[in-house]
Amino acid sequence: MVWKLLASLVLVALVVAGWYLFEGRWDRRLFSSESGGVCANLGAREAAAWLREHPETFVLDVRSEREFASGALPRATNFPIGADDFEERIAALDRSRPVLVYCAGGYRSRKAVERLKALGFENIQHLHRGHLSWRAKVGS
Repeated sequence: MVWKLLASLVLVALVVAGWYLFEGRWDRRLFSSESGGVCANLGAREAAAWLREHPETFVLDVRSEREFASGALPRATNFPIGADDFEERIAALDRSRPVLVYCAGGYRSRKAVERLKALGFENIQHLHRGHLSWRAKVGS
């Protein structure tokens, strides 16, 4: 019985460690500086400060409509990443306007950052750990 519990804990630890290694590699590639553009991975408090200092920022929530209805960042617009028209909707945005993108925990928004970069957006800010971190660190 104790061995099963220990094995389960080791398995969970390995999965978590694997995710952090994967995420770290992904982040180094995704948020590396490139000529002509900005792409940053911000903590919740940094994102709140960014929004105060840059009120022109388009706040892009890529969660589902149900998740969005349960609470969102100030001034957020919901473009669910799983929607059929997601690509069309982000392609219609002003590429020179700063964008802060987030989801619940960071995976879907990282996928959205990849799309925004591919479309040539000049200033992309990403909320690290998503809405969960915002609620924990900033509130509302």
